[in-house]
Amino acid sequence: MSFVNRSDAGKKLALALEKYREDDVVVLALPRGGVEVAAEVARYLGAPLDLLLVRKIGVPTQPELAMGAVVDGSQPIVVRNEEVMRLARVSPAEFDAVRQREMAEIERRRSRYLGGRLSIDVSGHVAIIVDDGIATGATMLAAIQGLKRRKPMKIVVAVPVAPAEELAGLKLEADDVVCLEAPRSLGAIGLYYNDFTQLTDADVVRMIGLFQPADARLGEAGRP
Repeated sequence: MSFVNRSDAGKKLALALEKYREDDVVVLALPRGGVEVAAEVARYLGAPLDLLLVRKIGVPTQPELAMGAVVDGSQPIVVRNEEVMRLARVSPAEFDAVRQREMAEIERRRSRYLGGRLSIDVSGHVAIIVDDGIATGATMLAAIQGLKRRKPMKIVVAVPVAPAEELAGLKLEADDVVCLEAPRSLGAIGLYYNDFTQLTDADVVRMIGLFQPADARLGEAGRP
């Protein structure tokens, strides 16, 4: 299966999530790419849309290769891929330097995307985490672990494409995993899209603004 663009992928993914249409759902997007997919899911399910700020921690010499991830919060969750670190010969100091840079980027994005708005309270709700695809699974794993602290009733991972091997691991952490395409060998997420143009910060702000009023104050007190 290939997708025209992220909007097309989101519409197809939304149909696969039909069983949650009558539930009390909050859709959480991983920015930037996941926001456009998640917007279609939230629109179809009639659910609010919020962001889950997570950053991949890439190998210094190969930034696209994840050796871990960090998720925003008063006590940030850090996930390490010890095997990747060992194979790439990354020292603890090198890992920490990249982690600090990604945490600074999370801070920048929170300010740019959400301003002073509070996170939507997901406790007791079905929380659906959406991205435009999964490569190594480290980012999504961090997202799940961070979200568990907010005590949702159920955590659902929903993506258009992901390698089958990574989905198996995520199914041990999430309550449900919905994926439209699960190849044994992924290659690159962009190969499954005809148009995989990167979203800008302005795109994210615009999409979130359609679902969340600028003066939203009814969410959780503080960060996730």
